[in-house]
Amino acid sequence: MFKLISLGILSGAFFSTTFVLNEAMSLEGGHWVWSASLRYLFMALFFTAIILFKSGLKELRDLFGLFRSHWKFWIIAGGIGFGGFYALICFSANFSPGWVIAATWQFTVVASLFIFMMFGHSFPKRIWFFSSLIFIGVVLVNLSHIEKFDLKILLSGGLPVLAAAFCYPFGNQLVWEATNGNHKKLPNINSPLLHSVFNKILLMTLGSFPLWIVLVLITRPPAPDLSQILNTSLVALFSGVFATGIFLFARNLASNSNELAGVDATQSSEVIFALLGGILFLGSEVPGIESLTGLMLILIGLTFFVKYQK
Repeated sequence: MFKLISLGILSGAFFSTTFVLNEAMSLEGGHWVWSASLRYLFMALFFTAIILFKSGLKELRDLFGLFRSHWKFWIIAGGIGFGGFYALICFSANFSPGWVIAATWQFTVVASLFIFMMFGHSFPKRIWFFSSLIFIGVVLVNLSHIEKFDLKILLSGGLPVLAAAFCYPFGNQLVWEATNGNHKKLPNINSPLLHSVFNKILLMTLGSFPLWIVLVLITRPPAPDLSQILNTSLVALFSGVFATGIFLFARNLASNSNELAGVDATQSSEVIFALLGGILFLGSEVPGIESLTGLMLILIGLTFFVKYQK
């Protein structure tokens, strides 16, 4: 479990670049649709190159064949887990700073448990206690920075992130269930190609493309500038390649629902890294006592996962 938690925290550090760079792009006037869709275009290019270099052209062809064989599943899993999740995150960047989105995103710790229960998994009571500690810490971090109630910011900046907190674990869990053949209503995709995390990410990335096409056609955003293209490529590299690869690798190592919950809980570390990134690169304020208390609760919750989930 210590190994799983360590990998999860490392992925959280890379994931946090998403919130910092998205806030920077929003401040520069970049449209949220390009911030979201260009990331996955770059991810498709990066992972295609990685797979070609690592495994060769034949495996890439076989991978596209696997996508065609179960295209409906991959569009649903990728459209929800990658597309829906990240579109909502980028939309929220227009209304909330990166640290708020990163903190609110930690609701995925609780959302993941509901997703697992939806698929028939159960947990010992201590799992809920650990998750509650983390979530209370997240709430404290949010409350410490709220100066006045703003319904527009709450609805436009907060609710989409809460919805995204369900989309990401749901999409990933769909893939986990299909890969392990644990659900009667999902295809049993028992392919050696899915032993590679890189292959899974490329399949889900390709599955998200229909959503990006629809969003671009609906919103008709102005063309992105060079800065936004560069920043989305960095998000794709740090968050899409490094963070997602490490996170899904850790999930693949998990052998039961308790370990899966532990890995998902490590994503709470993103708020810590996002706060540090905001202070260092965007001039954000140093957190006060409430924020520090919240961060301590998050760390305590993660420590309990490491100590008692063995």
